[in-house]
Amino acid sequence: MRCMLSDRALATLQCVAASSLRRQSGLDVEYMDRYTKSRGLFEEAKKYFPGGVNSPVRAFKSVHGTPLFIQHGSGSKITCADGHSYLDFCCSWGPLILGHNHPRVRAHIQETVAHGTSFGAPTQSGNALGKLILQHHAYIEQLRFVSSGTEAVMSAIRLARGYTGRNKIIKFEGCYHGHVDSLLVKAGSGLATFGESSSAGVPTSFIRETIVLPLEDVDLIRSVLQRQAGEIAAIIIEPIPANNGLLIQSASFLLQLRELCNEYNVLLIFDEVISGFRIGFEGAAGLYDVRPDIITFGKIIGGGLPVGSFAASREIMSNVSPEGPVYQAGTLSANPVAMAAGLATLEQLLKDGFYEDLEAKTLHLSKQINSHAAKKSHPVRVQHIGSIFWIAFSRQAISRADQIDPKSMEYFKELHSYLLNQGVYLGPSGYEVGFVSAAHTMEDIEQAATVINQGIDAIFN
Repeated sequence: MRCMLSDRALATLQCVAASSLRRQSGLDVEYMDRYTKSRGLFEEAKKYFPGGVNSPVRAFKSVHGTPLFIQHGSGSKITCADGHSYLDFCCSWGPLILGHNHPRVRAHIQETVAHGTSFGAPTQSGNALGKLILQHHAYIEQLRFVSSGTEAVMSAIRLARGYTGRNKIIKFEGCYHGHVDSLLVKAGSGLATFGESSSAGVPTSFIRETIVLPLEDVDLIRSVLQRQAGEIAAIIIEPIPANNGLLIQSASFLLQLRELCNEYNVLLIFDEVISGFRIGFEGAAGLYDVRPDIITFGKIIGGGLPVGSFAASREIMSNVSPEGPVYQAGTLSANPVAMAAGLATLEQLLKDGFYEDLEAKTLHLSKQINSHAAKKSHPVRVQHIGSIFWIAFSRQAISRADQIDPKSMEYFKELHSYLLNQGVYLGPSGYEVGFVSAAHTMEDIEQAATVINQGIDAIFN
């Protein structure tokens, strides 16, 4: 006979599991002493910054404890202010595909800094990075450098509206596109009709210009386009959604999006801030062989320094000022030091076997954890693509945001604490993905898999 647990009983069991793991990891006893300097620095930071941080997820509100203040990074490891070292699978949230403090990137930065840090004028390093990207990316013809992924998306949306003369944008639940006002919108009660702001300070008038749809529902997308195509400038999607779990989409869905955009004369924007240069040099566009109208980049394109970009065909990009009427500007756009870091990084990515090696290590990590979880009947599944992975507390594949059980994040809290005490660092949120870098060795991967499996056992045994 099947036993059904009430929400209260389930919550009680989860609390028991959480308390058990905290005892096993020594969190309650050791945390205060283990992270004395980081705790002190965080208390000081609260005087200067809202919540003590300059980006919300860093505050550790989704996990136990207070943020670690990082002092040093080298290769696959980081060291916090208290002197503890960790295998790092956050990699600065993705940009550090070569690992920390890569010698060629560092040397290129130092060589450039010797000549100055910023000029507000064109430089040869900007030309060199632009040329390298366009020569090896068949899906774009021109690009414009900016200073962040959010700025790239903001500019891409403006370009799409300026090019089409329309205002509305379709986005998908579970895809994040930076803190752009018109895209900080989540699905509301009316599905395709009414959205809701996911941040205070976003005017209702902006929300009305954004239509939020669920992923994978081609029929619904078509019905919206049939009714409103004349108002819609673009559909924007993370082709590999990786900010709300790793929600891997089918190639057929992305191809259908392309076909629908062609049919209804709507632009297709791929937000490849995460997947660009991560899945392959041509990102998801190249992986799936789908040609979007506009692509946005960030993270890896800057080699660890603040860089973003938006790119498209020469025809569409000719609408950007000073050539066209769509205004975009930035004092630090194509900053020479950032260009140098990006160039040094991207040159390494073009080496034979680079992406194959990354994928092999990520696959090995995922297999080790998945086989262990299956053997022990733990409700854990690692989803992965290229060098991106995500630990989901589910036995079923997850491809939409509404398939993620918010209660499962309690398990991640406990796992995160366990891993910290065992020297493995993941981003401090269960909704965030992990990254494997070129600096991670197979020994690192084996060590991480062992520790993660031990942590999962501690939760569920």
